[in-house]
Amino acid sequence: MMRRFPLFCAGFVALTCLFAPPAWTQVFPSKAIRIVVPFPPGGPSDFAARSVSQYLPQFLGQPVIVENRTGGAGITGTESVAKSPPDGHTLLVATVGVMVIAPYLFNNLPYDPFRDFVPITNLVSGPAVLVVHPSVPVRSVQELIALAKAQPGKLTYGSTGPGQISHLNGELFKALAGVDILHVPYKGAAPLLPELIGGQISMNFSVAVDGLNLMRAGRLRALAVTSPKRLAIMPEVPTLDESGLKGYDVSNWNAIWAPARTPREVIERLHREICKSMASADVRERIAVQGNVVVCDTPDEFAAYIRQEAAKWSKVIKDARIKLD
Repeated sequence: MMRRFPLFCAGFVALTCLFAPPAWTQVFPSKAIRIVVPFPPGGPSDFAARSVSQYLPQFLGQPVIVENRTGGAGITGTESVAKSPPDGHTLLVATVGVMVIAPYLFNNLPYDPFRDFVPITNLVSGPAVLVVHPSVPVRSVQELIALAKAQPGKLTYGSTGPGQISHLNGELFKALAGVDILHVPYKGAAPLLPELIGGQISMNFSVAVDGLNLMRAGRLRALAVTSPKRLAIMPEVPTLDESGLKGYDVSNWNAIWAPARTPREVIERLHREICKSMASADVRERIAVQGNVVVCDTPDEFAAYIRQEAAKWSKVIKDARIKLD
């Protein structure tokens, strides 16, 4: 027995090593977490990332740093995360545009969001508001559709740029309503809003809080929201679905990803602690004031949602023949 015991111990140790959790599960996180935002400070993605970072350090026990890495309409920062070590210490917060729509707009995208990333959770989601200038003689979506059909190509809608969610919102509206409305692209919201307020363009799919403030000031008229449910901050405004465009459901969301091949256990830990951070009452209140909601679905639920979004927007882009390179 004495001679066989060391052999038994050696075998037991070997089995223990084989089935013991990998070392990274015991030490993650071992350093600061870096959340890359591929857009400038102050935008929706930056707001979502900083909302996460407010409480996440106390749950993970490590600092959380938000890094704005801009360039290439979000492509530069996104590519940098795709090439980062898949250990959970570098994450990406980005939009539906960068992570779902871009692959159908660009032929030579330097990353594949479906291959190079693993979803953790959708963080924040919010609809747009269909607004018209007061000079447009309509007070409902059905009146707008009737006017557009009576005057094909004369009404205009602005967007923050070709391929942006505000552009695709307009193309989806045109397809579902069967109308011809001229697209007028701008380089962002800053040059668009003055022209919309001045009546140089007829309508726009605005960020909810912008639409609300301008509507209350009497400078724009809100006709509908793009979500399937009415917004708490403007409950009097109907949805496009209840206004006759059945199934219209568009949100501009910001979510968080890790590089592909990040271990599942790390993804689950990050998901758990991120959702704890987003559950804070003050975080939810700040997000609600913007006309948005905290989502925090599971990685699998979010992956399924991404597939639905990809199917919807790939069809809109193909039917509208939109290509950016």
